[in-house]
Amino acid sequence: MAIDKKLEQQAKDLRDLLNQYSHQYYVLDEPSVPDSEYDRLFRELQAIELKHPELKTPDSPTLRVGAEPLKSFSQIKHEERMLSLDNAFDEEAIEAFDRRIRERLESDEPIEYACEPKFDGLAVSLRYENGVLIYAATRGDGTTGEDITQNVKTIHAVPLALKGNYPKILEVRGEVYMPKAGFNDLNQKAIEKGEKVFANPRNAAAGSLRQLDSKITAGRPLSMYCYGVGVVSEGSFAKTHDDILRRLKALGFAVVDKIDCVKGPNSCIKFYKMLLSQRDDLPYEIDGVVYKVNDLSLQQRLGFISRAPRWAIAHKFPAEEVMTKLNEVEFQVGRTGALTPVARLTPVNVGGVIVSNATLHNMDEICRKDIHIGDFVIVRRAGDVIPEVVSAIKDKRPKNVSKINLPKTCPICHSKVLQVEGEAVARCSGGLFCPAQRKQAIKHFASRKAMDIDGLGDKLVEQLVDLDLIKHVDDLYRLSTEDVTKLDRMGEKSAENLIEALEKCKKTTFPRFLFSLGIRDVGETTARNLALHFATLEGIEKANMEALLEVSDVGPIVAEHVQTFFLQKHNLEVIAGLLDAGIHWPAIKKPSAESQPLKNKTFVITGTLSSMSRDEAKEKVQSLGGTVSGSVSKKTNYVVVGESPGSKYEKAMKLGVATLNEDDFLKLIK
Repeated sequence: MAIDKKLEQQAKDLRDLLNQYSHQYYVLDEPSVPDSEYDRLFRELQAIELKHPELKTPDSPTLRVGAEPLKSFSQIKHEERMLSLDNAFDEEAIEAFDRRIRERLESDEPIEYACEPKFDGLAVSLRYENGVLIYAATRGDGTTGEDITQNVKTIHAVPLALKGNYPKILEVRGEVYMPKAGFNDLNQKAIEKGEKVFANPRNAAAGSLRQLDSKITAGRPLSMYCYGVGVVSEGSFAKTHDDILRRLKALGFAVVDKIDCVKGPNSCIKFYKMLLSQRDDLPYEIDGVVYKVNDLSLQQRLGFISRAPRWAIAHKFPAEEVMTKLNEVEFQVGRTGALTPVARLTPVNVGGVIVSNATLHNMDEICRKDIHIGDFVIVRRAGDVIPEVVSAIKDKRPKNVSKINLPKTCPICHSKVLQVEGEAVARCSGGLFCPAQRKQAIKHFASRKAMDIDGLGDKLVEQLVDLDLIKHVDDLYRLSTEDVTKLDRMGEKSAENLIEALEKCKKTTFPRFLFSLGIRDVGETTARNLALHFATLEGIEKANMEALLEVSDVGPIVAEHVQTFFLQKHNLEVIAGLLDAGIHWPAIKKPSAESQPLKNKTFVITGTLSSMSRDEAKEKVQSLGGTVSGSVSKKTNYVVVGESPGSKYEKAMKLGVATLNEDDFLKLIK
């Protein structure tokens, strides 16, 4: 029979690609494609070889496990081969697996299976002689692995000596992994140091275990769960798989508690669904469930195929990482004005959900990951977490990709976009006008320290905006009693009270009004300093950077925010609407030097004062030209200490900052 040349070339291309991906995954610890893509190609090659056995070659990935061991490690030959597992991706495959088991055993009785999590780590073999750890090896190609003894000895979950009644020779098989919390901490520290981060806990575990310097491994948060044995000198070590796990636990090994013994495929699937529902809450990464015929004598009868046992199978979870194409990037504007880049993707199934959009976080992340429009990318989704683009697959990068650029103006309201140097997030400057920031702007405007509109809570604001009764803060003063009675739980009396509160708040102070505008980084103190310095709204609107920098507590970043805010035509229109509605305040006279004895002095107030509230103390300090801060630093001049002071007092003592008791403080402000 003539060989189909086209099919032969297809099989060769698949073998070459799979071997390349396998080398990147197992040897370099730098996978370029997600597991789901490798599994898809693997199944494609398996199907071709099954239908055309003449195309199977001795170096086919379907005949081997893992990859060649690293040359930098000495090699250890496994006395008993370490095999891989066949994978199943749906319930039909599990039912077919069970059917094959029963047919080979010629049994009509339900088969008992041991069910356990499939860890996403690195498989290792530990050899103990006379109860002492002699060596540890990776799986390698299944026959020969890498000697990682010194590194494994640094893992606290691995006993260096066994306890209890142990065989003379015992090989223990298990998975070295990195807990989620440890992985996140490791990556955070890498980011802070400007170092390369790991893509996932599996890569982190593999990379940590393959360090030539075991001191580096010792500093990594690795652990290990055992799932089986290899060579055992004691013939009656156990009769079932769950017996093996119990004995290993008694000898001092870590064995996962998420295990069960069930009968029949339906019970296996029930266990799978239960573990899938708990997956995101587990402290470690798993990518599926393993089913093993529990009876060891039946395992022996069933035997093996070339690369896997017939008596076990891995039921994989829906892939949380898949490959797709990034077609376009759009920028969404959040309620605080933050711009978030969103990737528009070729739709793909991730974790059982069709995903066509994924977050890119911010421009810093885009640059760090070197992502371009047109790239093939890896997309991750875990549970209810928003899908994210993990990385670009640079080996598959097309020639016509384009750079992702931050827009200069807001895609919603066209106000200028600001990105402060050193900050990852870019923001729209049209806070009063931008529809995306509407609810947040109104809630801030109505808050107690701003315009203090009694009765206008967050839920009422939500309703007013959702019913399109208001678009901007100046629309509040156009509301009628009839409008307000349309809201849930708002009778006529409540509506009248709100309208009265709106009328009452029109008389305010200049600092409160400035604060209510929600200018980025302009808090109560800065708003007060601006008001006292310029005295009029027109003065602030026309102020240039040089004039703004003369204000106490205003640096270059705040000055830029203030100037940009008042340069936006939309913001000025809303302010004009507020003034037309009747908002006013007493004229401010610039304070004389004599009336500002505390100018350029910074205070921190901690504990309870008996003669006044902390807010009253704060206002008094500010009226005398001083600044009140919420934290103690070397630049703090005084810490006012009331009853039951907190950690701020301790920090003041540590830094040598002057402290004032209440009597001293009262003398100072009088």
